[in-house]
Amino acid sequence: MKSFNLSRSLLSMLGAVVVAASALAAHAETLTMASTTSTEQSGLFSHLLPAFKQASGIDVKVVAVGTGQAIDMAKRGDADVLFVHDTAAEEKFVAEGFAARRFPVMYNDFVLVGPKGDPAGVMGRDIVAALKKIAASNAPFVSRGDKSGTDAAERRLWSQTGIGEAGQPLANDRKGTGYKECGCGMGPALNIAASSAAYVLADRGTWLSFKNRADLAVLVEGDKRLFNQYGVMVVSPTRFPNLNSAGAQKFVDWVISPVGQSTIAAYKIGGEQLFFPNATP
Repeated sequence: MKSFNLSRSLLSMLGAVVVAASALAAHAETLTMASTTSTEQSGLFSHLLPAFKQASGIDVKVVAVGTGQAIDMAKRGDADVLFVHDTAAEEKFVAEGFAARRFPVMYNDFVLVGPKGDPAGVMGRDIVAALKKIAASNAPFVSRGDKSGTDAAERRLWSQTGIGEAGQPLANDRKGTGYKECGCGMGPALNIAASSAAYVLADRGTWLSFKNRADLAVLVEGDKRLFNQYGVMVVSPTRFPNLNSAGAQKFVDWVISPVGQSTIAAYKIGGEQLFFPNATP
């Protein structure tokens, strides 16, 4: 009987522990982040966010979409923090009162990827000259066409080619008959390029983590116009009082701190660093 009572007591204690643990998990602090696909598809967040949780106890739920969609999501108050890579759009987001401040956090670069045989003859360091050759040769080119930061960068680069009407957005039909928009993320765009021997502008982080390369290779890199800056912002608590702004501020403070910055720098694939921290002290 004593043994039975002891077992029953132990089971009761175990049950209480399970209930307490479940209650604690249910009340764990969470944070919603709207971010670009490159930060997730490159594997950075799988490396970065566990370190933040260990430091803060906060779980981060990431919604990875194109930068334009991420900004729209934040403008609706559907995200606590915004982590994207389109400086002009980010500054506009702040100017419109959706965030008090934008913090630079890290950078890498874009690369022009294409078939190793390079049928359009674009290989080199001049991205604008490369796009002109792609248009002139009607070479296959996959554009994301999804309002992402990469899409915005690509459109800026096309506008510098001078092959359209002055002062007007460059029409797609001026980019060659091989130009196609997929309306998709970076990973799917690279998959399409790999299967169709097409050119595509990619962020280096996603390219380095991309496995299905087929005959693709980096053909244009090193042009200063390919610089790719990322920024992070706490979505305005004034506009959206119900957001977890305190948690969002903790994330921003951490990711621009020496610890957060060194965690970003430590993320590598095959010994190659994908992102370079540059937060303002």
